[in-house]
Amino acid sequence: MTTQHWNIDLSFEEDGTRTACKASLTGPNAPGVEGKGIARRNPGDSPDAKIGEELAAARACSELAHELVGRAAADVESHTHRPANIGM
Repeated sequence: MTTQHWNIDLSFEEDGTRTACKASLTGPNAPGVEGKGIARRNPGDSPDAKIGEELAAARACSELAHELVGRAAADVESHTHRPANIGM
């Protein structure tokens, strides 16, 4: 049995009205995949960095997941030489 361990690293940049997040996988054999997400605050809303970080992180992780599914589909297709039917 083999054990793999990947970590998701989230980094944030905030400017008061916008929060950007980059999600990337790290680890010895982790694929070089990353996702990006942005959250924008409505000018009428009071600032709350936690909400922007949560939303931007969710969007970045969603993009990262879609990138992984795309890679897996490409790998399946390269082995089977047929279109992969991988749902998400």
